[in-house]
Amino acid sequence: MVSKTEETQLNRLENQVDNGGGGAWEYLCLVRKLKVRRSEKVLKYGLSILNDPKKRSALGPEEWTLYEQVAIAAMDCQCLNVAKDCIKALLKKFPESKRVGKLEGMLLEAKGSWAEAEKAYSSLLEDNPLDQVIHKRKVAMAKAQGNISGAIESLNKYLEIFMADHDAWRELAEIYVSLQMYKQAAFCYEELILSQPTAPLYHLAYADVLYTLGGLENLQTSKKYYASTIDLTGGKNTRALLGVCLCTSAIGQVSKGKNKEDKESPELQSLAAKALEKEYRQKADDKLGLLTSALRSLKI
Repeated sequence: MVSKTEETQLNRLENQVDNGGGGAWEYLCLVRKLKVRRSEKVLKYGLSILNDPKKRSALGPEEWTLYEQVAIAAMDCQCLNVAKDCIKALLKKFPESKRVGKLEGMLLEAKGSWAEAEKAYSSLLEDNPLDQVIHKRKVAMAKAQGNISGAIESLNKYLEIFMADHDAWRELAEIYVSLQMYKQAAFCYEELILSQPTAPLYHLAYADVLYTLGGLENLQTSKKYYASTIDLTGGKNTRALLGVCLCTSAIGQVSKGKNKEDKESPELQSLAAKALEKEYRQKADDKLGLLTSALRSLKI
């Protein structure tokens, strides 16, 4: 994740290059280091270096890194002839490179040659079954074709090998939520919370899924995870504060006429409601009436 300091540095350098102040190579290096996508800029300034023999030769071995960077940017921008030329130069230098083979597969993807790309990736995986990039490309390719079941299958196979990949778990969870497969999504978020217990985003997403599933047990657990989100964010998460109120109201409806043990004490929802009103008063005073009305309808 890019920090505010890094983003400021990147924007400053980009502005400098845009205004003819030099520093194109430094900018390209920073984009690569931070792993951000500035494809149009990378394509423009990368080509300006590659098309100048003096600038290109001054890079030394880094010339080939730039060819790869520009090839990917060109595919993003659908400048496929440029990407093809970059890959051709790389193949000439590294004729047996698997890394260049990945770029060839990506170019086939960009052209929409799905069957050929699948064949190329399968061949690469035969040589190295643990290549994470290729596995992820297969997931991306399935999604690009609208083959969601194929993407789920590929992600599950990937996670059998790379269980510690948080991004993959999160992507799978989001796919399940989009398909209203909430129990499967809940499992994914449980894995994420186990591996990153202090990440409030996962507590919040898990609480949302459990609230959607409904039922007394799920609602009670959902409320606990909304509360943990509030705790992890220092009471600053509006969605979690509202979630506590919604869960409390839903639990009250579900547990009517049941044992006293199933009923909720009013302290937490009262604090959440007060925190919400305070935040709306500070940041959106014109909407405070709507909030008050909504909380009243929840009998809070």
